[in-house]
Amino acid sequence: MTAPPTRRSAIGALTGALAGLTACTGGSGSAAPRRTATADPALQQLLTRRATALLHRDRQAFLAGADPRATRYYAAQRRMFDDIAEVPLAAWSYRLVRTGAFPLPPTADAGGTVRTAAEVELSYRLRGYDARPVLSTEYLTFTRRAGHWYVAADDDGASAGKRTAVQLWDQGKVTAVRGTHSLVLGLVDTATLRGYAADADRAVPQVQRAWGKAGWPGSVVVEAPGTLDQLGALLAADPDDYRGIAAVTTGELGGSAAAPADRVLVNPAAFGRLSAFGRQVVLTHETTHVATRLATTSHTPLWLSEGFADWAAYRDSGRTAPEIAPELAQDVTAGHIPAALPANADFRPTAPALPQAYEGGWLANRLIADQWSPATLTAVYRAAGTGTPLDAVLQAHLHLSLAAFTARWRTYVRQELT
Repeated sequence: MTAPPTRRSAIGALTGALAGLTACTGGSGSAAPRRTATADPALQQLLTRRATALLHRDRQAFLAGADPRATRYYAAQRRMFDDIAEVPLAAWSYRLVRTGAFPLPPTADAGGTVRTAAEVELSYRLRGYDARPVLSTEYLTFTRRAGHWYVAADDDGASAGKRTAVQLWDQGKVTAVRGTHSLVLGLVDTATLRGYAADADRAVPQVQRAWGKAGWPGSVVVEAPGTLDQLGALLAADPDDYRGIAAVTTGELGGSAAAPADRVLVNPAAFGRLSAFGRQVVLTHETTHVATRLATTSHTPLWLSEGFADWAAYRDSGRTAPEIAPELAQDVTAGHIPAALPANADFRPTAPALPQAYEGGWLANRLIADQWSPATLTAVYRAAGTGTPLDAVLQAHLHLSLAAFTARWRTYVRQELT
């Protein structure tokens, strides 16, 4: 994420929101009073029929797989089928992972109904944007009556911590706006979505100049929920943690950290308060996370990943260092120069010195680009994600130890901000 929306966007690391979007597995057997089915090939067949029906826009066939007695779920599925209509799907499939995935609540249904609680993997791709499938987890209740299986619920596992991942089309009718380098999917008005697409289209060439064109599609998908609560649901996070965050990049892992598909999620209220310059910085920052994702791992320090995204966003802004880093400049003027590079914990959305963490990371990246070269900076970034100790990475590319680089960075911070 980034610091307050008056300056930048939101954290795009492989933590926090990312952990929320990659739903966990595990669980216990069913505790329902009725019989619980073992894995049945008919369950996968039902899921496959529903996926095919959705892709081919066959409403009747899609709803035929939803339990008509589960009126709330049936109505929600009917709305979802309509609300996803504008989303350009290239692929959509379900895979039954396991049954007995969570305890089922009691039911008043009578007459030999069989129920089972299943973990299901949803896989989908957006046409023209996703090179690999986006994966998410659903926890579904199946019912069988008169020899027919139906899907009856997707929230029975919530009390056991088995929550179905929320998608944008679960929250309302999605409008799709296509830009030259972008696809914007949103629940807000079309004019606003077109503005997001224009900002994203300007961001992509800036990012290509900073990072290069190889290793990423050269386009970005932006999702725009209508409210902060909807953003929180998409992130499986407390919405209050993102109240002051303008946007966040999420990596939905396709089986490994090397195969993600990224989405930039916009917080409409916070993003709407930004100036035109601020909006451009935010989307360039987040688009940088999309471009660098394949090179970003848990080994990459956040001062490097977030600082690089800010460096790409501010590189051609013409703004001075004190203008870009006002909070850290205030600290330096008061004689408080940070003793160490920002730690990962300093980038939490609720961290007390969040702006200073971003500003310090930006200056560390700017230092490498200015005193070595932009190519050296990207080489350091790529090497840091391989798991090579950071000290060894800096020795190899900068001929400085981590301690020596930190000392040079502290001097640079003082020089640039006073």
